[in-house]
Amino acid sequence: MIRHPTQDAGFGVYVHWPFCQSKCPYCDFNSHVRTGGIDEERYLDAFRREIAHAGDMAPGRTVTSIFLGGGTPSLMRPQTTAGLLEAIATSWTIARGAEITLEANPTSVEAERFRGYRAAGVNRVSMGIQALNDGDLRRLGRLHSVAEALAAVDVARRHFPRYSFDLIYARPDQTPAAWKAELERAIGEAADHLSLYQLTIEPGTWFERLHAAGKLAIPDPELSRILYDVTQEVCDRAGLPAYEISNHARPGAESRHNLLYWRYGEYAGVGPGAHGRIMSARGRTATATERSPEDWLARVERHGHGLVEQTVLTREEAGDEFLLMGLRLREGIEPSRYRTISGRMLDHERIQDLLGYGMIAHRAGSRIAVTPAGFPVLDSVVADLAA
Repeated sequence: MIRHPTQDAGFGVYVHWPFCQSKCPYCDFNSHVRTGGIDEERYLDAFRREIAHAGDMAPGRTVTSIFLGGGTPSLMRPQTTAGLLEAIATSWTIARGAEITLEANPTSVEAERFRGYRAAGVNRVSMGIQALNDGDLRRLGRLHSVAEALAAVDVARRHFPRYSFDLIYARPDQTPAAWKAELERAIGEAADHLSLYQLTIEPGTWFERLHAAGKLAIPDPELSRILYDVTQEVCDRAGLPAYEISNHARPGAESRHNLLYWRYGEYAGVGPGAHGRIMSARGRTATATERSPEDWLARVERHGHGLVEQTVLTREEAGDEFLLMGLRLREGIEPSRYRTISGRMLDHERIQDLLGYGMIAHRAGSRIAVTPAGFPVLDSVVADLAA
């Protein structure tokens, strides 16, 4: 097996299940609604083949985390989940205590499947609750109510050693006081992890069309910043500080799979529209699969995989990715690792300028991290360091 500094962060497997009951108006993910149902057995066979191919591309790895994302993986039968995990165990060694996460929607029907997912090997569930307000849930296109969401959280609490859920803030007409109250209620239900995302208008979504037509107003930048500050203050006070710009956890309860991404580890991506980063003899290789589920299925059945991209990154590209991912973390990055990956050092004068403006700070010796003042303008900080 080829050694590379990115492997220090572990090896993960991302499995993309692209199907949803409905398309949320804010969502630009690769998700698809199939009202006529799908042939799960046929898709599972294709996943098995693509996982085996990924195992041939990255042999000898030990899997430290698995993430079943989507789409809505909780729409799949528990036996399909078990089949996916068995296929991964056939291609690689799964580390003892590996984190195995499944994304779920908190409808009452899907919550009843949680026992089956736990039996299949899932040990962490991440639920897309998005709001604790029935009116906003309807505006966000969610199919569950607050009561259903909290019932699902209770089921998750009983079946999984770890669970998390997502909320979206900076919603239309949301006030800081309302968000503070909602967030405090969420923290009362969360065990140790919350993902908190500001609503953004993504290209190609229904929200983009409504926004362009003047029928959807979101908070202006000043109010969005206040809502961001409220998020940090409430979570810090409750013992769930941000370990990444949008993710909050009690110490030790961070999502290990997402940390693998942000620490620039190695991971295989399987399923329609999945992305991966695999080390090969030529260097760090970016992979991507066919996005359309039906076209992906046909491609796998013809070729044994659905890959449509295998690009070896230049050292400069890999260095830029490392900065973009690592500076999202409160722990920051180690400049010496950047030098190993990119082949060059960070510019000392740029570092000093950003330190002087309070955008970055030193952590644990030589580490560089973005400060709370720098996080709202993270893209600019990254661009400045990467220049």
